[in-house]
Amino acid sequence: MASSPLDTNAPPPEQQQKPYVVEDCRGALQVLSDGTVIRAAAPPPFAASFLGDLDDGRVEWKDAVYDTTHGLVVRMYKPTAPASDESKLPVVVFFHGGGFCIGSCTWPNFHAGCLRLAASLPAAVLSFDYRLSPEHRLPAAHHDAAAALIWLRTQLLSNPWLSNSADHRRVFVSGESAGGNFAHHLAVQFGSHGLDPIQIAGYILLMPAFTSTKPTSSELAAADTAFLTREICDRYCRLALPAGADRDHPLLNPFGPASRSLEAAEVGRMLVVAADGDLLRDSNVEYAERMKAMGKDVELVVFAGEEHAFFGVKPMSPATGELVEIIRRFIAGAGEDE
Repeated sequence: MASSPLDTNAPPPEQQQKPYVVEDCRGALQVLSDGTVIRAAAPPPFAASFLGDLDDGRVEWKDAVYDTTHGLVVRMYKPTAPASDESKLPVVVFFHGGGFCIGSCTWPNFHAGCLRLAASLPAAVLSFDYRLSPEHRLPAAHHDAAAALIWLRTQLLSNPWLSNSADHRRVFVSGESAGGNFAHHLAVQFGSHGLDPIQIAGYILLMPAFTSTKPTSSELAAADTAFLTREICDRYCRLALPAGADRDHPLLNPFGPASRSLEAAEVGRMLVVAADGDLLRDSNVEYAERMKAMGKDVELVVFAGEEHAFFGVKPMSPATGELVEIIRRFIAGAGEDE
């Protein structure tokens, strides 16, 4: 029971327990025992733990606010040189990871990854922020992801910075971890034609955050030294899910008991990327296989020797370079299908 100023048995202030940390997300987010949420001003060390810098003039970028109500920012990128075939650039929408709880498009690691995508694909890349938990529990972030695409529909047709170089008929929606989860739900919501006149030519799910109440073999085998451990995954779920919800919530388990049937969903082309050393590997592989069994156009790639979120954590690595090439081929394949 909380002490009141009239409680003569209350201990003196110096003996009363101060709020203490009950949840810590990689030092970027702390929740105290009194419910206070503290966010670090600077990104955690892993967010800048990469070698090299692509911000060398090959790509121009700028920030904009896409949701004034919540102050949500998008960072937009495009190559400074025009495409070699003089055609307009494909558009890649990117949602960062962070367990629905941490991260920003302004973090150096996500910035470097998007610079690499814009320069190497080449493409116009838009990296969107979204509201974070626990201040804004799910589905707030999913609403923001949908709002981002609706905002983009207008910008691709009216904003010269984008419309002069970006092809509104070749939009690819991507994300890593939590962002990959968004990509799935956006595919179910919008498919290929749900945002006319722009056309979504494909969805790219990088190690999407899917889980359930029944742990998979890769979850049970996850090492305590892994980048994503069971403890960290549990913490993200506690902080992000609506009060009283478990891991079978439809936003986390696309095949859960309360999830909508995906049999009739027109989700368009999909690229699903899993990492062999990832706690989420089995759920990612199962997702791709079940979608293919339903007749969906899904390509699955499993990276050997990599852990969860290697694109965001190691944006300058050879593995990320290989991933960018896979994404480039996936985008090129959309043109071949027309």
